[in-house]
Amino acid sequence: MHRADKAVLRLGVGLGLAVLIAYGLALKGAFVVCAGTVLVLCIPGAPIPFVKGVVMAAVIAALLVAGVLMVPILENYRVTGLLLTGALLYAVFFAGARSANPLTIFLVFAITLIPVAGVVDQRLATVLGQAVGIGLGVGFLVNGVSHALFPDAPMPGPAAPARASVSPDAASWSALQATLVVMPVFVLALTNPALYLAAIMKTATLGQQAGSTNAQSAGRELVGSTLMGALMAMVVWFGLSMQPNLWMLMLWIVAAALWTGVRLFRVKPTSEPPSFWLNVLITMFILLGPAIEDAAVGKDVYKASATRVALFVAVALYAWATVWAFERWRASRSGLLSPNAARQDSAGTAKESR
Repeated sequence: MHRADKAVLRLGVGLGLAVLIAYGLALKGAFVVCAGTVLVLCIPGAPIPFVKGVVMAAVIAALLVAGVLMVPILENYRVTGLLLTGALLYAVFFAGARSANPLTIFLVFAITLIPVAGVVDQRLATVLGQAVGIGLGVGFLVNGVSHALFPDAPMPGPAAPARASVSPDAASWSALQATLVVMPVFVLALTNPALYLAAIMKTATLGQQAGSTNAQSAGRELVGSTLMGALMAMVVWFGLSMQPNLWMLMLWIVAAALWTGVRLFRVKPTSEPPSFWLNVLITMFILLGPAIEDAAVGKDVYKASATRVALFVAVALYAWATVWAFERWRASRSGLLSPNAARQDSAGTAKESR
């Protein structure tokens, strides 16, 4: 069996187990647990040992809960809090662009999602931080199980070459672009945290995605992945409504994971990059999870879901517009600098000729 085929099976089996654990044990923020598992299952290379993974999960959960410390600053010193949030986001996106670590998104959550949740209720922020930590722990557990079921054969020949590092200048532009995507939605979320809490989660993933794309492909990747994720959530929801129980939820999630996985791991090559399909899966959970919670408390699922989808599409369109405007600004800035550089070169040549 090819390595990519095994990766697809590990994704399906791992997500199925995560759904059974998260929803079977009625964990708070179960969909956050599943979304965290997706990121762990998509980490390339050998699986991280479970004990090391648990330590990592505990550290990240502690960092997330520490995000509550931003709440009094944002409530009492709004401008200072926003400037500090922007600076922290830039630093995190810069480090993430240099290291290409998929777990960078959790630090973005600590800076944005947790403070917004803390404005509503500090207990909610703590619950979300714990849910992300548990999600990572569950992710490392099911990742180890799925690797045990479908292990990769040792790679013959020399080891694969190391990933080329991103230059500081490119990482700086990428981090600035991602920060510009996230900050306006963060400010908007502070005006009505309960309404925009899910939008912050979506914006955090879009910010990381926008930092590595360009204006030519941004529309298809950002907006397209959002719409595809919404469509997958709708299909799983209607499938689940025929027989609403835990086993059917698990089976539909596994089916969605396998369908996405063959495209994510290039078993069936598509014109979209792997980041597109990873964002599809995460968007599906961000939409499906709150819908299940709404149904459990008797809310109007379709109205709430339509509102979330509209918000997500609006955020994706804004991210696309930001990437386009940012790229044009960079191009015009380069055009303005070029004549100056040319004059300096000509002046230097004239001096040498003298």
